[in-house]
Amino acid sequence: MDSVLHTTGRFGPRTLVITAAAVPLTGWAVHAVALHKQLAATRKDPLTGLLRRDSYTARARQLLARHGDKVTVVMVDADKFKAINDSLGHEAGDTVLASIAARLTAWAGPRAAIGRLGGDEFAVVLELAADRRTQRLEQLVRMLHTPVVLDGGRTVDVAASVGAATPGVLGTRDLTLLQRAADAALYDGKHSGRAVLATRQHVTVPSINGRRAGRPGTAVWGRAA
Repeated sequence: MDSVLHTTGRFGPRTLVITAAAVPLTGWAVHAVALHKQLAATRKDPLTGLLRRDSYTARARQLLARHGDKVTVVMVDADKFKAINDSLGHEAGDTVLASIAARLTAWAGPRAAIGRLGGDEFAVVLELAADRRTQRLEQLVRMLHTPVVLDGGRTVDVAASVGAATPGVLGTRDLTLLQRAADAALYDGKHSGRAVLATRQHVTVPSINGRRAGRPGTAVWGRAA
């Protein structure tokens, strides 16, 4: 009791009030950190660490609104992924998906919107200068065709199909239309080992969840099949 009275006399009554208030504030701070972690977890895919569809969409639309024609929308679909799951097991499949996510993150950089849309389908929206687009898409194709090392040191050959769309070529900044066109372009080059850039024709390609082949006459980049 004497020590408390001494402290009060030394620092003043307001010190005790502030100190007392700091106790529940500390508790709230801990709660806020935990809540932030929970919210972050709901925004990201637990396997790959990429944004889930809703969070990716919000971030992608921000980039389109901010950078407009400087943005490129890229769709990525793993090739023969079911065969990997069936022959090597789901753990190997998970490793492949995580590796694709890591490569997309390394390629696109921290300012991009990178999402796992479901299964083995991914999307990236990033600012990408037109004069570097060809080189950068070729680089992505090479990265996605690099074998993945599994637990135990075994390697598995992997591949992914890539389609890209830009507002400047298609005349729209609508994310849904750009993704549809990029997805149609992707299926034009499915299993070819090349990235395909969408034309205006790809916007009108009939699709069911983006799963119809596009039309010929597209620009392609990347490694040979």
